[in-house]
Amino acid sequence: MNDAGQVTATAAEVYDEFFLPALFAAWPPRVVAAAALRPGQRVVDVACGTGVLAAEAARATSPGGYIVGVDVNPGMLAVARRKAPDIDWLEAPAEALPFEAESFDAAVSQFGLMFFEDKQAATAEMWRVIRPGGRLTIAVWDSLEHTPGYSAVTSLLARLFGDDVAALLQSPYSLGNEGALGALLERAGVSDPKVRRVPGEACFPSIRAWMHSDVRGWTLADRLDDEQYERLVAQAEVELNRFVTTDGSVRFAHPALIVTAQKS
Repeated sequence: MNDAGQVTATAAEVYDEFFLPALFAAWPPRVVAAAALRPGQRVVDVACGTGVLAAEAARATSPGGYIVGVDVNPGMLAVARRKAPDIDWLEAPAEALPFEAESFDAAVSQFGLMFFEDKQAATAEMWRVIRPGGRLTIAVWDSLEHTPGYSAVTSLLARLFGDDVAALLQSPYSLGNEGALGALLERAGVSDPKVRRVPGEACFPSIRAWMHSDVRGWTLADRLDDEQYERLVAQAEVELNRFVTTDGSVRFAHPALIVTAQKS
């Protein structure tokens, strides 16, 4: 994965198998509820990844709805197409959505905005394709300050492999400030964005599974070799033990910010 959040096809499989249940699975119903989706609506999911939010949107807009998932990453889209062939999947950058203005009732985006090359342009594009009366809903991860598990991992990475590697894991949390997020949307031309913090929890089967997900399927994909990976796991099992529960699983607070805006 590079700084823009790109992953290989193999990493996309790891992401879908490990990260969806650990971090993402609980969020699509919350984002869809915030978007107030209804049957028959047209919805675009920007930075759709492997399609978990688009699939939830399809259920919420049935019957008669139309969903298109857009992502710049072909590996993610390949998984999405296999899982939900009835949804339209399109490879395109968020900064240049290939749709006419005012062609959707809603635009949604879950945990992708942090990785966009031009966040303001991408947000403006999502706003552009929404019709008057339509709704924009974006979820981003809260700050590392409110995410103790990944705050600890970034400190561990910095000590073992340097600040450049640690910074890769900090990027998903770069928009975790309510004021800054609202200001970004306003600069993009979004009217009266409302931002709220929503509690959440990360849950991994074990510390090794947690590290495997980070190193093989998320922001650290292909950045650590096998020796470095085993070194990380060994240290993590000692230093991150406070996040292990009595059944051996890993749990820690992992909140998000959800921003909504209605177009007049």
